[in-house]
Amino acid sequence: MKLSSIAMLLVLVSTLLFSIPFATSDLATDTFVQCLKKQVGESIKPISEAIYIPENSKFSNIFYAYFRNKRLNTSKTRYPVAIVVAMHESHVQAAVICTKNHNYHLRIRSGGHDYEGLSYVSNEPFVLLDMYDFRSINIDVATETAWVQSGASLGELYLNISQKSKTHAFPGGVCPSVGVGGHFIGAGYGNLMRKHGLSVDNIIDAQLVDVNGKILNRKSMGEDHFWAIRGGGASFGVILSWKIKLVSVPEIVTFFLVKKLIKQGATRSITDLVYRWQQVADTLPEDIFIRLEMSVEKNESIQFQFFGQYLGQSHTLLSIMNQQFPELGLQQKDCIESSWIETTLYWDNKPKGTSLGSLLYRMPNQSFPFKVKSDYVITPIPKAVLEELWRKMIKMGMGMIMQWNPYGGRMNQISEFETPFPHRSGYKFLIQYWYYTQDNSKVELLRKLYDFMAPYVSKSPREAFLNYRDLDIGTNQNGANSSIFGAKYFKGNFERLVRVKTKVDPDNFFRNEQSIPPLPK
Repeated sequence: MKLSSIAMLLVLVSTLLFSIPFATSDLATDTFVQCLKKQVGESIKPISEAIYIPENSKFSNIFYAYFRNKRLNTSKTRYPVAIVVAMHESHVQAAVICTKNHNYHLRIRSGGHDYEGLSYVSNEPFVLLDMYDFRSINIDVATETAWVQSGASLGELYLNISQKSKTHAFPGGVCPSVGVGGHFIGAGYGNLMRKHGLSVDNIIDAQLVDVNGKILNRKSMGEDHFWAIRGGGASFGVILSWKIKLVSVPEIVTFFLVKKLIKQGATRSITDLVYRWQQVADTLPEDIFIRLEMSVEKNESIQFQFFGQYLGQSHTLLSIMNQQFPELGLQQKDCIESSWIETTLYWDNKPKGTSLGSLLYRMPNQSFPFKVKSDYVITPIPKAVLEELWRKMIKMGMGMIMQWNPYGGRMNQISEFETPFPHRSGYKFLIQYWYYTQDNSKVELLRKLYDFMAPYVSKSPREAFLNYRDLDIGTNQNGANSSIFGAKYFKGNFERLVRVKTKVDPDNFFRNEQSIPPLPK
């Protein structure tokens, strides 16, 4: 009887010990939810409809809806404490204030395209502020401007512009499902950059929620703060909306595509062509943009695709190409004349005749595992090195892709200090390395390829593009080591970003593994 009583007591104590953390967690979550409701109060959009906690039946679907890199979805992936799907600016304000007051970390997701998942995964307890439903767009053709909320996708923006004007566009990326919030804070580029610069070169105002939950615009935040958000990352507040400047395009533009499938051992001709592309792609008229994409295919072969766009009609394009880049062998059959909005479908690998409505599709059909890295090239890569590059890519197998995007044109005319994005004049092209794989040992093959390329790309520092997020180049631990990746992404602009961060967010609330740190107190 005595032994039985002791056993019952042990069971009771054990139960209490193991239940307390969960009870505390539930209590903390409930307190957080009540904070949100109190902050918003009576609103046009009640925040109760925007809050999802793990017990909610829709929680998992919402969390994984824009979880785009399957490599990051492991048994160790932490769920957020709560998801706030913002539908009103007051929801964003409440999320900032309550997350800060409860000592949680805040992740902010607009489209989920952060390659390392820093917009939706974290190693510490966090709240996910999901902006995908915060997506209104207002176009004013008369002033050639537009206000676009940060949860809108590029496809939604492009389609809205085209519905108001056939001769206006915006210089952003070619993937229509990318959210403008993340795209713009990382600078944003696309096939119009040689003519009109980056996305951030065409932003003239913004609204954000600061660390105190206040809504600021360009005037109230000040020019330093406004400078920092245009390419400096997610370290300075939650962007609600951007005011952008529309750019002019002709009614008829020309998209073209030249494909060449090359097997191992027969690469001499393509090597000569790629070397020539390096010499001319950044020097062609700024109305021409030619991206080179290389992908490993079956039977130890590589497909080389020259995706191009000309802001004009094909007969003029062919004349220019015959004079300045005849080696490509561009012909009329390779060209499609269309409106600018129709070319956005071709850049997304959609066949001719696809409905423009497909630009509105935001959610991925499925999530793939991948790893991405980037480089900047200043002088042409030698032919012998290109030959070795082809061999190494083939050895890595299918799933290995490289994209080379030419600079020059308008990019040469903008100061490296105009925005946080410093990679301007003197660069020939940007490299994106993309490897589809879940196998960590194969990720190591990509890292070895990256090491192989070191002598032939920018140096001191070896530069990288922020929107091609890569945690391999460094992470910060409470600010330590941040200057390493900071120099790679921002060069001399990093110090100014740190000063702005110290002023607007001295306690480093808006942070991630590669955020801008404040100066030590």
